Amino acid sequence: MMEAALWHPVAAAQDVAQAPLAVRLLDRDIVLWRDAEGCMQAFADQCPHRGARLSLGRVHDGRLECPYHGWQFAASGQCVHVPALPHITPPPMHRACRHAAQEAYGLVWVRLQEGEAQLPLFAAEGDEHLRKLNCGPYDVAASAPRIVENFLDMAHFGFVHEGWLGAREAAAIDPYQVELTATGLRATGCKAWQPQSNLHSTAPAQVEYEYEVSAPYTAVLTKVPEAGSTAVQGWRESIALFICPVTPEASRVWFRLAVADFDSPEDKLRDFQHTIFTQDRPVLESQRPKRLPLDLRAELHVVSDRGSTTYRRYLKDCGITFGVC
Repeated sequence: MMEAALWHPVAAAQDVAQAPLAVRLLDRDIVLWRDAEGCMQAFADQCPHRGARLSLGRVHDGRLECPYHGWQFAASGQCVHVPALPHITPPPMHRACRHAAQEAYGLVWVRLQEGEAQLPLFAAEGDEHLRKLNCGPYDVAASAPRIVENFLDMAHFGFVHEGWLGAREAAAIDPYQVELTATGLRATGCKAWQPQSNLHSTAPAQVEYEYEVSAPYTAVLTKVPEAGSTAVQGWRESIALFICPVTPEASRVWFRLAVADFDSPEDKLRDFQHTIFTQDRPVLESQRPKRLPLDLRAELHVVSDRGSTTYRRYLKDCGITFGVC
């Protein structure tokens, strides 16, 4: 499965502290824990001895201890202690299944299989003039590709986000450009008329958008409202969509916000994004089929859908099979 060789977000890094944490990725159970040096570790959540969930155990002396018979595993996955036979040295085959893990963007990322894929890029992360914070997670009964496609779609603004990101009487979408990139696709020249484009809007505005898909289940948008329409001069923002594909039809979602606002409370910044996504969620969960069809004949398309049709072709070219049909 090609998706297993990609990096996926599975938890907030701050949620993995002293105790093991159970998560699910690509229909597999994973346990996250920190070793004695505080480094993130990810194992299959199944003891190789009798199949108990390692996430029910504990971290002791920098080792992950099984809750059933107390077998202890080092960060390498190797079993280093069997309490029932304290004097033996466990053989090399006595080991847990270990996966690659790392921390980035305030999240834990896991890769189930070795591969050449890099972490998805969020260019705004290095911009010191933008404040970064995360919003989520949201558990959504929708496939990861359906959620990405919704994120790329502007034509729903006037209906799902009426009074916020759009209006029914101004729902027309001007032509925009879409191109394939080395990591996915980019849509430029996107424009939307929005009554309240952001937290600091003081007047309706024409907003310029740019979208980028940097991995099959990751997308980033940047938006800049026209001058004079916000209380914060020079307002701009980038929003990354990071999705954990839990099952083919269920996902866990985070947003990484990068905004030109260092003064507002974090909760206030999150509240705006929360409002927008909770408007999206019931529509996403209503879509049928729940998995995104990659055959373009399965659903109808118009010119304003160029972003989503290009995304579907990209997924097909990548060999993505999880969350699609």
